[in-house]
Amino acid sequence: MTNFIPIFPLGVVVYPGENLNLHIFEPRYKQLINECKDNNKPFGIPAVINNRVSELGTLVSIQEVSKTYDNGEMDIKTTGVEIFRVLETISTIPEKLYSGAIVNYPENVEDKGNRELMQKVVLAVKNLHELLKIKKDFNKPDEALISYDIAHHAGLSLEEEYELLGLFQELQRQEYLKRHLNKVLPIIAEMEHLKERVKLNGHFKNLSGLDLEI
Repeated sequence: MTNFIPIFPLGVVVYPGENLNLHIFEPRYKQLINECKDNNKPFGIPAVINNRVSELGTLVSIQEVSKTYDNGEMDIKTTGVEIFRVLETISTIPEKLYSGAIVNYPENVEDKGNRELMQKVVLAVKNLHELLKIKKDFNKPDEALISYDIAHHAGLSLEEEYELLGLFQELQRQEYLKRHLNKVLPIIAEMEHLKERVKLNGHFKNLSGLDLEI
């Protein structure tokens, strides 16, 4: 299916099912949000990477306008719906301040993938958080988590998050996260070990002499 959607380019990657809170302050996006809210229509958030609007993005629906300020600014809650691919950007739309795009929607498999693999990925993310001294509640039982639920919490760069957005099989996304975590966990663990060694440096140490035969 191909259709036209208003777009709100942002320097973030949004995944299907993700809840995203936004503060709306620019006139063009205040107009976009008001029109989408009044007409119960979604809008698209294509990822901006290296100051360029990327080909892929995520359609989001407005769940709630949490607050409207006297100057028309808004706090809104949105939820990611599905991934789109930009076919053509429409920079100028009559009587509109915002831009739009002609998009289609790649087939995206959002099944459970390999549950055993996913549990290993979840455990690896928890190990990462423990090393970084981060506490994170995913608000879901471990067995219900999928790649989109934890991708933002696996230490991916923006570019890597975008690469994952372009994988349209859950098993592919799980494998991508596994490879990433297998790469970064030893590095983080070594950094923590080094930090502990640096902390000890210069302090008196109570060390027992070794009974060596010399």
